[in-house]
Amino acid sequence: MQKPLILVTNDDGITAPGLRALVRYMKAIGEVVVVAPDSPQSGMGHAITLDSTLYSKKITIGLENGGHEEYSCSGTPADCVKLALQEILGRKPDLCVSGINHGSNSSINVIYSGTMSAAIEAGIEGIPAIGFSLCDYSWEANFKPAEIAIKKIVEEALSNGIPKGVVLNVNIPKTNNGEGLKGIKVCRQARANWKEKFDKRTNPMGKDYYWLTGEFELLDKGEDTDEWALSNGYISVVPTQFDLTAHHVIQDINSWSLNE
Repeated sequence: MQKPLILVTNDDGITAPGLRALVRYMKAIGEVVVVAPDSPQSGMGHAITLDSTLYSKKITIGLENGGHEEYSCSGTPADCVKLALQEILGRKPDLCVSGINHGSNSSINVIYSGTMSAAIEAGIEGIPAIGFSLCDYSWEANFKPAEIAIKKIVEEALSNGIPKGVVLNVNIPKTNNGEGLKGIKVCRQARANWKEKFDKRTNPMGKDYYWLTGEFELLDKGEDTDEWALSNGYISVVPTQFDLTAHHVIQDINSWSLNE
């Protein structure tokens, strides 16, 4: 049987250790093609390049490149997926995986995530897609404890399929060499936000500049959320939809006097 074709991308850049780990894991499952940003693109959300040119080149990174193709792209994570589907891949991939992100994309963070936006772009094109994130921002983060779970999630997705219009958002808690990792929970996105402020400074030329800072504020006490799962040692799997329609309020808004 033909091996499944797996498109691998991310938002931390093509040299990021998280992506290198994901490439190794996916090569044990299928045929891998990597198309990823040539530099970090964290927090880009679903931005695409419209007013400047895109560049892509075939590259080789270390000995692990043997047996699969890799391409760096000057654009955003969503650009990478668009370019892969339209210009690089010879056939439609069976799956797109994005990550492994250095840092959490749980709860409200999914809105800003370049990792998840790459997966969502694939989902929009009808390709089953999964975004993977590890709750550790360190460049030296240990991805090895999550290898078995990541492979299991991917194999199950390939075997059972992911419903159309849905992309899986997978977050992995930080552990000490896997100690305390209890399993996998399918759950909902926790209600939370960022309590933000700007740190205003002045440069030597007298010009003001700003650094965005903030604290994560969890507003949800439910035990069926991604934040609860992660804080209790579970890998969270949130089925995420890119249809943003609030279907449950259509009837209420239709009661407004909009056409009078």
